[in-house]
Amino acid sequence: MTRSQRWFEHAMRRAGWRPERQVVALATLGFFIALILGALYLSQVAREATINRRLSELLEERDQLERDNEQLRASIAELKAVPRLLQRAQELGFTTAGSGNIEYLVVDNYNPARTNPVVVTEAEEAAAVEVYDETFVGWLSEQWTAIRRSFGR
Repeated sequence: MTRSQRWFEHAMRRAGWRPERQVVALATLGFFIALILGALYLSQVAREATINRRLSELLEERDQLERDNEQLRASIAELKAVPRLLQRAQELGFTTAGSGNIEYLVVDNYNPARTNPVVVTEAEEAAAVEVYDETFVGWLSEQWTAIRRSFGR
């Protein structure tokens, strides 16, 4: 036996640690360890329950907001319906245009078959946009040239 083992045995004999006392001490230690682990487990379970409750509340709130949005979409669709718009136009004093109510405006030198449009379409605008093809090395060389020019070289 090594010296540290002999010292431990000597300390145990001197303290009067009989096997019964050792069993009681180990059982007490085990009880406290189990108590601590149980408390940790209960705190974890309580935290999970709180998180799940909050998640349920958030899901319920999301569902309610979705229902409200659908109700608003239905109301908007109802207000945009053609019969409703016609009724509202009549309430405001508008009537359907008959052939006697239509006036044509003659514009001198107007050519409906012209090639240059008055309004630029999105496709024409997209075609007019330049394609960005600059590389990092090209940009870096431009910056280096600008720096050299600023110092007069």
